[in-house]
Amino acid sequence: MDRRLQILIDDARYRRLVRASRERNQSVSAIIRDAIDRALPSDAAKKRAALDALLAADPIPVPETVEELKAEIAEGHARGL
Repeated sequence: MDRRLQILIDDARYRRLVRASRERNQSVSAIIRDAIDRALPSDAAKKRAALDALLAADPIPVPETVEELKAEIAEGHARGL
């Protein structure tokens, strides 16, 4: 780590951090870093979440031939889709 961050928080939040730190057997700093990562995901995490959503989606019917696919695309264009 190469950046230091200083923040001011109220007692109630600090107690929540200390409690979570003890429960998870992690430092308060690790709890805060984890919270930042969950609240502000990196581009890689966003891409992974999008991929996971695609893989979890129900399958959709796909035309069996290229000709059927082209016809379906043309029909969609004709309807303004």
